[in-house]
Amino acid sequence: MSEEYGSDRETPVGMPVVRADPEITGERAAEAIGFDPDDSESVDEAAEVVYEFATGAVGGNDHVLMLRGAAACAALVRGVGSYKDAAERAGESVTVSFIRKWARVHDLPQSIRRHVARGHIAPTAAKHIARVPAEDRYLLAWASLDAELTVRDIRSVASAINNGTDVEAALRNHDIEPGGLSMGLPPELYIELRHRASMENREPGAVVADALAEYFATE
Repeated sequence: MSEEYGSDRETPVGMPVVRADPEITGERAAEAIGFDPDDSESVDEAAEVVYEFATGAVGGNDHVLMLRGAAACAALVRGVGSYKDAAERAGESVTVSFIRKWARVHDLPQSIRRHVARGHIAPTAAKHIARVPAEDRYLLAWASLDAELTVRDIRSVASAINNGTDVEAALRNHDIEPGGLSMGLPPELYIELRHRASMENREPGAVVADALAEYFATE
């Protein structure tokens, strides 16, 4: 099991680990800005970015810039010590609620944030994924990819989870089967998978699950 699974961000707060990866953001990786909550000048810069982000001066529908804004929110909170102080430091029109929501996005596990940076998960959808318990975030995030959930769908499922509904039940209530995944295989592997599943009187998914469990256990 991955060490990051079910946990919040483990890399330093404010660091552009995802935004600075050229395999994800291409040439824009060189433009990635990091924020250091232990450096006063960097905290000042984070406050300016948060203000611009909150007032709509930057970001818009640009998922990379929105992730930068989320990083600034998280670093500002860590740098000044509280959401309230961060909102006051950022300036007029910046609310505690705004900073809290986006700081949580920055705290999402890296594997989820990478899909936000790629544009596969909308930043506005990531806000709703980030507000559910840590152990539920992966299942909701991956379901959003595989079932092509809208932001409204994700918000609805997240609300159900926070109201006490089990994450799997919440997904099924939206006609989504947790763990459902469609993928392509090379013909020779597809033939072998079907052959073995038939000979063992099992479903192909069960054979794949066993093989993946063994593979992940050896990592």
